[in-house]
Amino acid sequence: MENKAHAFWAGAFTIGLLVVIAFAVVFFSADHTVRVPYDLISRSNVTGLYPDAAVRYRGLDVGKVQSIKFDPSHPGQIRIRVLVDQKAPMTRSTFGTLALQGVTGIAFVQLDDNGLDLSPLPSSEKHVAQIPLRPGLLDQLQRRGDALLRKLDSIAGDVDQMLSEENRKQIMATVTSLQQAASSANVLAQQLEPTTRRLPGAVADLQKTLQSTNQLITSMNRPDGPFQVNLNKAGTAAAQAGQALSSIDVSIQELSARVGYDTLPRVDSLTDDVRSAMRSVDKAAGAVSTSPNSLLFGGAPQPAPGPGEPGFAWPAAGGAGAGGT
Repeated sequence: MENKAHAFWAGAFTIGLLVVIAFAVVFFSADHTVRVPYDLISRSNVTGLYPDAAVRYRGLDVGKVQSIKFDPSHPGQIRIRVLVDQKAPMTRSTFGTLALQGVTGIAFVQLDDNGLDLSPLPSSEKHVAQIPLRPGLLDQLQRRGDALLRKLDSIAGDVDQMLSEENRKQIMATVTSLQQAASSANVLAQQLEPTTRRLPGAVADLQKTLQSTNQLITSMNRPDGPFQVNLNKAGTAAAQAGQALSSIDVSIQELSARVGYDTLPRVDSLTDDVRSAMRSVDKAAGAVSTSPNSLLFGGAPQPAPGPGEPGFAWPAAGGAGAGGT
């Protein structure tokens, strides 16, 4: 009997322990987070999205997808019911997009906020708030697929034209020219190598020259330097020369005054005497030319008096008449 009682209590303890372990596992594995329902409204494809898919707010897990179904009141519109943690900052400017998890093709809901309206967006089981589901990257690529294909076709045509036979020849010629230019540059570098080796010595000489120039400029700027001393001597000599020129100018002015007041009047008097003598000579020459014998016999004939001179007489009127007849 004791063995049977002992076995009973051991079995009961084992069963009770298993029940406690199961209850603890269920209790600690259960999700006790309070979630609020929201409806995502979409008019685009939701490929890869399934119930129980993750819902993330800027990368943080905040809930899961509860259901995906068509909206009976709006044909072609899809209503996605999601359960979001009540602590998530859901506002009136919150929106959703679909993103893919790696390369598996399974999608999840990505919530974000553009910050235009930061007022809270309340929601409940009776009044479920709606959030727009914007097209994701794949939807945008699908919508722009035709334009992308046309652009790719145009790019392929341009590449084919660029790689034509004529362009390939031009490219090869350009490459050849570049190779020749590189060879010429290499040869030029080899030729310039001796010159580059001399550059340090030339730079050292230039530095010495600059130092000498600086010393010369310093000595020239010194008040007691040879340049300043010679410049002062030159200024003194120039001042003395100016004084000499001033004395010469005074002497010239005195000489001009003497010439103007003393010499010129005498020259004028001499000129008058010369003119008078010339007139006398001219009269004598005229008398000699009129009566050359006056040089031998003297007494040169006097010219007849003219009208108004003493001894002038008018000719007789009769004689003038007889002469006329």
